[in-house]
Formats: sequence, C-alpha cells, structure tokens
Amino acid sequence: MKAIEITQYGAPDVLKPTERPRPELKPGEVLIKVTASGVNRPDVLQRIGQYPVPPGASDLPGLEVAGEIVDGALDGPDNRWGLKVGSRVCALVQGGGYAEYCAAPLAQVLPVPQGLSDVEAASLPETFFTVWSNVFDRAHLGETESGEKETLLVQGGTSGIGVTAIQLGVALGHRVFATAGSDEKARACEALGAERGINYKTEDFVAVTKALTSDRGVDVVLDMVGGDYLPREVQALAFDGRIAIIALLGGSKATLDMGALLRRRLTVTGSTLRPRSVAFKAAIAQSLHDKVWPLFAAGKIRPVIYQTFPAEQADKAHALMETSTHVGKIVLTW
Repeated sequence: MKAIEITQYGAPDVLKPTERPRPELKPGEVLIKVTASGVNRPDVLQRIGQYPVPPGASDLPGLEVAGEIVDGALDGPDNRWGLKVGSRVCALVQGGGYAEYCAAPLAQVLPVPQGLSDVEAASLPETFFTVWSNVFDRAHLGETESGEKETLLVQGGTSGIGVTAIQLGVALGHRVFATAGSDEKARACEALGAERGINYKTEDFVAVTKALTSDRGVDVVLDMVGGDYLPREVQALAFDGRIAIIALLGGSKATLDMGALLRRRLTVTGSTLRPRSVAFKAAIAQSLHDKVWPLFAAGKIRPVIYQTFPAEQADKAHALMETSTHVGKIVLTW
C-alpha cells in the first residue's frame, strides 16, 4: 500500500510517500480501505518528535480515517451498529492513518453520519472524541444548580477542536464564547454559533466573558494553550467552574492562585486521548453515535473543511497547519 512516513524529525518536508505492507489485523480490529485521512495538530507534534507513538501502534502518522471496511472481525459485541464488509465508516486510531489501508479497533469505528462525504467523515473522529471526552465527560458541561444551561469558553475557536466544541456546545443549548487570533477569525467563530468571538490579540477574554455573564464568569473552559493562559482562565471562571486542558501550545508551566481554587471550588483537569484504552474510546464512540451523530442528520452541526490535499502532498498540509491560518479541518485524500 501507499503511505506517508516520517523519515526523520523535522520540518514538513520530512514527510515522504513510501510503500508499506498492509497492516496485519489484531483481534478485534477491522481493515479500512482509506479514502480520506484527517490532519491534526498531534500529527505535527509527532513529526517534530514531541508526541511519542504508543507501544504497539503504527509509526505512521494519522489519528483518524474514513473509508470502507474490507476485512476483519465483524462478529461479537463490538459491532454495535451492524457494520459489515463494504460499510462506509470513520474511525479513531492510535496511528497509521496516513495510508491507503488502516487497521482500527472495531469498537472505535463509527458509520459515516447520514449525508456526509468521506472527506467530511474523516474530519470527525479525533476532534469529536476529544471534545466529547473533555468538555462533557471530564468537565461535565451541563446545567447549573438553578437548572440553567452552563456556559463554555473555547480557546482557539477556529481550530478543528474549536469549531467542533463551538458547534456541539451550541447544538446542545449552551452559551459559547471563543477566542481567535484576528477579527476575521472571531467573526468565523460567531458564524459557527458562538455568541461572541474574542480577538485575543486585541481583547482580554477575562473582561469580555465577565461582561457577557454579568460578572459571573463561565462554567467550563476548553484550553489548548496552557502556559500563562491558565491563571487568567481561573479569573474567568464562575464558582464551581472547570478548566479542561488538552494541549500546551503556550507552554507546560503555569502559576496558579490556589486560594482561588479553594474559595471558588474550581477544578483544573487535563488529559490526552491517544494512549487511552479501546474500552475507554468505545464508550465515547457510543455517546457520539447516540447523542451527536443524529445532530448531523438534523443539520444542527456540520463538518468544517478548510482544505484538502492529495496524500502525497502531506508536507503542504502540515505547512498550512503550522501557519494557523485555517478555519476548520485539513484533510488528505487517497
């Protein structure tokens, strides 16, 4: 099969087309003939040597794919949606997504949502699994004690994660605010449903969110930045507020006012999805199928594809991602 490999750690041009044997399936896995592969920030981190491959995973980059099941174990309890050879699917994988064929645990494979193309479907698993796990399962975005829908602040609202978090939050009835690096991107967040896009280069997200919530603050922050954003996010939180950290683009060190955490009953949590167990990811897949996939059919959320590249131009896709000029997802096609 054709594949894209990381020949050495470095700039985007270390990504090179290669020939590899098709993956050998492990128990519980299916083989997907890939038509599209999502490109994500962790792929970039892996390329530069900052995102280790979990033991036993493919060294090829790529954490999400869409295509057609061509082989594998399709009997047993993991086949929750009646998938079969020939079914159009998308899947979250630990690696190996930049290839014509990819092995995926059946428990992490979902049918393509109604009405979506394979390119659109390939843009879903990494961001939707991540957002659901962190915003709804870990940070418990829900209702206040008085029964009102809680509020969400999304850092990096035009990233793949950001556009997903905005749309999911809004579709489920929450007020959502989002930061972005320009006025144009802030307006793009609002077009996706955010009540207010905040240009973090010219505005203070603490002051803006406090003003929009009558000085109460937000209930949940989805943070991809870390670093010096963290103490400011603490200031932006309401009582009993939660911060879910999923990336550290601004650095891994921060100073926190622990007294504020105690007085205002705050929670700071973080996680990485890639090394988690198949059973853990299977539970998220079930939630997505039951609670999120119907939102696509209803037209309440939609994939946001910024640009596609032929797979052999993966280096150009990575170069684009590193500019951070995109709004939504970048996808490779095979």
